[in-house]
Amino acid sequence: MYKHILIPTDGSKLSSRAVQQGVAIARAVGARVSGLFVAPAPTPLLFKGLVPVRHLQPEEHAALSAKAAERYLGEIAAAAQAAGVPCECVTIEGEFPAEAIVKVAAKRKCDLIVMASHGRRGITGVLLGSETQKVLILAKVPVLVCR
Repeated sequence: MYKHILIPTDGSKLSSRAVQQGVAIARAVGARVSGLFVAPAPTPLLFKGLVPVRHLQPEEHAALSAKAAERYLGEIAAAAQAAGVPCECVTIEGEFPAEAIVKVAAKRKCDLIVMASHGRRGITGVLLGSETQKVLILAKVPVLVCR
């Protein structure tokens, strides 16, 4: 069945559910897991409303991304270890998470992607878009969406 499952996370509660599902599937079928965090690319300014708040130095951005990755991917690693599932975690930087997820799945030869959906619909879905929907469109392997 599946041999290598990619579990992308954004650290949300919904992603935590996907982590548990992905690890459970991996354990059941004897697969290994790759955890993925797509860190946002650095931006010159952070905005609150339309007023510039502050400029992040590259070192600050890198430190914040590393801290988030450690926390988010630590959850995947801990769940995999508890289930006895081989796991490797990776962080990449990207402006477009869906594209990054699909590229990592292909590069690591994953045969299943297990991820969460925030269920954005209506105008919110149109404005913010759905990374999960984009992965479903772009992926060449099956995608299991956890709600």
